[in-house]
Amino acid sequence: MLPTLIWIFATTLAALLAAAFLLHALPKVGLAVLTRWLAHAPGLDLAVAYFTVAPQVVGIVIAVNARGETNAWLAAGLGLLAAVLAQIAATLLWGWAHELANPKARRGPRIVATLNRNVGRFRNHSAVWWTAWAVPLFAIVRIAELFIYPPLIWLVKFPRYKQGEWVNISRHKFDGLVGHDLIWCLYCDWMTGVWSLGTEMLRNVESFWCPIKFDSTKKCENCTLDFPDIDNGWTDAAGDMSDVVKVLEQKYPKEQATNAWFGHPVRLTREGADLSAAGRSDVSE
Repeated sequence: MLPTLIWIFATTLAALLAAAFLLHALPKVGLAVLTRWLAHAPGLDLAVAYFTVAPQVVGIVIAVNARGETNAWLAAGLGLLAAVLAQIAATLLWGWAHELANPKARRGPRIVATLNRNVGRFRNHSAVWWTAWAVPLFAIVRIAELFIYPPLIWLVKFPRYKQGEWVNISRHKFDGLVGHDLIWCLYCDWMTGVWSLGTEMLRNVESFWCPIKFDSTKKCENCTLDFPDIDNGWTDAAGDMSDVVKVLEQKYPKEQATNAWFGHPVRLTREGADLSAAGRSDVSE
């Protein structure tokens, strides 16, 4: 089993570093357009899958198929471990190589150097690597955005989104961001877009199916930032079902083309146009 695990580690490491090198080379060989495509969904989804999920899946499959006398679950775990170790090694090796290739930026002001001074090198690096546990969570959220939300557009007329406007990366363009700083800033770049799009989609879900304020005042205060309809039309927790029905009938008439959350731009534009046609200048309801 050990030779198989070493092979998984070595080939995964080589494949990841080769792909990273290719991404750096694309603009230099006249293929910058491909680089831009890979920086926005859906191209970015493929790139992220290649560097995060694919190595682990392949490692598990190879280990299980070559397990011999080893228990299948144990083989799967060892294959996953070998792939993850290769991913960590590839991240470190690429980071060091990128810093060596950019000596001026490496010696200049750095995020990592500043935070190392503030909280200590061990604490800073341990904490940032600890956040890698969240990668599967964000991957699941992204899968939901791709496969669970779209049918709701057809079924209940939820608004469409240009997902590439949310799920993209651009911090690699920032001057002086290299190595360790760059790879982790790209991670944050990706996950922030994924999470923000997921929150935007959930606004439609909550306001459509459950426009009722929470009984907890503190929870309402905490959630208003991400779900502004709490203060913009949801039924009070002390109300009754007739109040909820009134909100639904007012906000989601049958003839409405798009059933967006109450503060969605398409709704504001449409309501403003309707009021203008009716000879009213205000936009309050």
